[in-house]
Amino acid sequence: MSETTTEHSRREAWLMAARPHTLPAAAAPVIVGTGLAVHEGLFAPLPALAAFVGAALIQIGTNLANDYYDAVKGVDTDDREGFTRVTQSGLIAPKSVKRATYATFALAILVGVYLVYVGGLPILVIGLASVISGFAYAGGPYPLGSHGLGDLFVFVFFGVVAVMGTFYVQAASVLSAPFPTGIPEGTVTLAALVASLPVAAISTNILVVNNVRDLETDREAGKKTLAVLIGYRASRAEFVGLLALAYAVPFWFWLEAGFSLAVLLPLVTVPYAASIARTVLTDSSGDALNPALERTGKLLAGYSALFALGLIA
Repeated sequence: MSETTTEHSRREAWLMAARPHTLPAAAAPVIVGTGLAVHEGLFAPLPALAAFVGAALIQIGTNLANDYYDAVKGVDTDDREGFTRVTQSGLIAPKSVKRATYATFALAILVGVYLVYVGGLPILVIGLASVISGFAYAGGPYPLGSHGLGDLFVFVFFGVVAVMGTFYVQAASVLSAPFPTGIPEGTVTLAALVASLPVAAISTNILVVNNVRDLETDREAGKKTLAVLIGYRASRAEFVGLLALAYAVPFWFWLEAGFSLAVLLPLVTVPYAASIARTVLTDSSGDALNPALERTGKLLAGYSALFALGLIA
């Protein structure tokens, strides 16, 4: 194999480790939080961009940590039906993946320095909690993903915290002086909380699909995901319930918060969501659920873009 081919293969392996198909989970909350900020007249482009970069780095760091720790703990095996894991498959040395994990989280903290300057002490607390939780998802003495807490982690940090945090840093940059020690008035709102719920729900469903697919191999490896703990039927009910939550939220903005009818734009994705749900409800094989996993990521991206447009309109 030539040096050029080897370098190309190495780049492909690192791209595989970063799992770019999961990045809609990082972009979606920024899109929605920014849409709400525009509606409220609080849009600030630099804090919004920094929020996206920070969220993407935390997402990639979490992916790398999961790849590394699931391999060294024996959770990932050749029987796994999911996408290739670079540590378990030997494409990248474990030490290199571990170093990349720490480096990625360090970059996220570096980006967070600017966000702390804008948002103050609240962002410092939230940012550190996000980084620690991203590492603890698969690593540490009590891995969240192996004790049934992965779904809650994604719902809170990649949904509620990410959307509200995106809105907060933009609002804080407009409404307060740098580095507020408290929470400036108008930066934490009920609308931001409710707007975070669809992103939280569909982001969690990405993990639900992943864990339903891996239920048997995770159980054999002793990894107690929520799907392992509650089984196929309840996991599928969780998937449908989270979709129902996502599609109920636009009606709240229309009927209760006084937004225009345009806020119902995400409803055009209902047929696409229903087709994914049919697959999740009827199949557990990797051949069916790997495409469903990618489609759930696309659903999250499409829903979020339409929701943000509806909020702005």
